[in-house]
Amino acid sequence: MSNQDKIWKYGDDINTDMLFPGKYTYTCSTPDEIKPHLLEDLDPSFATEVKSGDIIMAGKNFGCGSSREQPALGLRAVGIKAVIARSYARIFYRAAINQGLLLIECPEAVDAYIDGAEVNLDLTTGIIRIDDKEIEFPTLPAEILEIRDNGGLLPYTRKKLEASRK
Repeated sequence: MSNQDKIWKYGDDINTDMLFPGKYTYTCSTPDEIKPHLLEDLDPSFATEVKSGDIIMAGKNFGCGSSREQPALGLRAVGIKAVIARSYARIFYRAAINQGLLLIECPEAVDAYIDGAEVNLDLTTGIIRIDDKEIEFPTLPAEILEIRDNGGLLPYTRKKLEASRK
């Protein structure tokens, strides 16, 4: 993590309404419409202070609640490098993959992180470094990383279809 990247730390059971208020479900659908409302009821400073490359650390059951795509889409759109949590709600986990948002389940990293610690994430080796401590996590499948690198499942699928037609 460089000096300008920030770790946003949250607790357990952060639901999709905390990530993106449900009252905007039918009025905000594009990333530019979603971004200003991210975490507005949980952390009003998030939407104005988040920077590309920032990481979210969270407790258990992150993303519980509804199946709306705006929370994952918005976090991806503002450039969240990864969400590292103790656990995820399954429906959010799938939505995040679909949107190209990287989720890492690693309770040890969440427990080891203290405010101000330097965090480095190495997806190739499956290591999170928190200051001098190295914590392993299962490396992510290449296909998940490709989905992320292509901006989500739809662009990834389109690229695969185009390649298969050549």
